[in-house]
Amino acid sequence: MRNLILSAALVTASLFGMTAQAADVPLEAGKTYVELSSHVPVAEPGKIEVVELFWYGCPHCYAFEPTINPWVEKLPSDVNFVRIPALFGGPWDAHGQLFVTLETMGVEHKVHAAVFEAIQKQHKPLTKPEDMADFVATQGVDKTKFLETFNSFAVKGKMAQYRDLAKRYEVSGVPTMIVNGKYRFDLGTAGGPEAALNVADQLIAKERAAMTAAK
Repeated sequence: MRNLILSAALVTASLFGMTAQAADVPLEAGKTYVELSSHVPVAEPGKIEVVELFWYGCPHCYAFEPTINPWVEKLPSDVNFVRIPALFGGPWDAHGQLFVTLETMGVEHKVHAAVFEAIQKQHKPLTKPEDMADFVATQGVDKTKFLETFNSFAVKGKMAQYRDLAKRYEVSGVPTMIVNGKYRFDLGTAGGPEAALNVADQLIAKERAAMTAAK
């Protein structure tokens, strides 16, 4: 497991080695993106799904936030954006369970940025449930309810679901994006943060055209 975590971290570290590009990125299967060997069903059939796999402990995921968040806010109504924690064991799983707990409680959107800031800038480990509960309490989240939810069957079920999805997406590092359960790419293959969203836009358009043609 340690080797898997280190491997994932090394892949992550390479993602921001490219310079962001504002111009359109030529789509090239096998280079700019890869098509998954087996397409994965989306959460909301009829909508084009965009998934971002991330880890709170990943500095590159944190650096991606100011770029991806405004983009998500402007997505059209036929696009469903989903954020999924990568679960590679150890602190990845701990932070993933923190995210899933907040998501299950319906407060993730209010606390997400503060959690990232605490881990990346304030250097809080936030790997123990009690420490997590103490921190989210400072953000207005009920500590007792958090701990109850953290250990609930609902959270454990989501963790299993997200772990299975990451395997089916064949993910080895973060941040990684998946469009409509078919196409996978990361910031390295795309050419940087802005370029990755350009690739996402083009793949969204590609899927929209395919769905329209199929009607």
